[in-house]
Amino acid sequence: MKLVRTAMLAGLALVVAGGVRAQDVNVDFDKAVNFGAIKTFSVKLGTSWGNPFGEKRVTDEVTQALVARGWTLAPEDQADAHVVLHGASETKRSLNTYYSGMPGYRWGGMGTSTTSSTEYVVGTLLVDIFDAKGKNLIWRGVAQDELSSKTEKNIKKVAKATDKLFKDFPPGSAPKK
Repeated sequence: MKLVRTAMLAGLALVVAGGVRAQDVNVDFDKAVNFGAIKTFSVKLGTSWGNPFGEKRVTDEVTQALVARGWTLAPEDQADAHVVLHGASETKRSLNTYYSGMPGYRWGGMGTSTTSSTEYVVGTLLVDIFDAKGKNLIWRGVAQDELSSKTEKNIKKVAKATDKLFKDFPPGSAPKK
């Protein structure tokens, strides 16, 4: 009986660990654009997510990432590219069912099950880069992650998402393998 209980607890731990949500980052861009010709950019908030502190942190992170890659921040009317930030959050629900007891012969077992519901908030950051002259979208990055109730954790998540978004930026700058 102890072996069965231990196996069930180990299985439960695996299910709970499997339920941890990982950061999801996707990037797409116009392959015809010469990103090497772009030297300056402006940044503005396109869609507010209602947290002025968070919005400033994200704006600063994105600005730092682009400056670190050789672009220079400029006034909007003098920029080669316009960076527009959009943010949103959504409350999601996860259902988990746990089984205990031993199943019997066919359908007559003496087991029980418990289902619990967990709510969590997923934040989405969308970064669009437009060509200043043609106003065409040339690059888009999207990052999603579960938000924490702790500010410090969210700051770290923003930094990690920004690193992932701009890892191979500008396109064509990463060494070919």
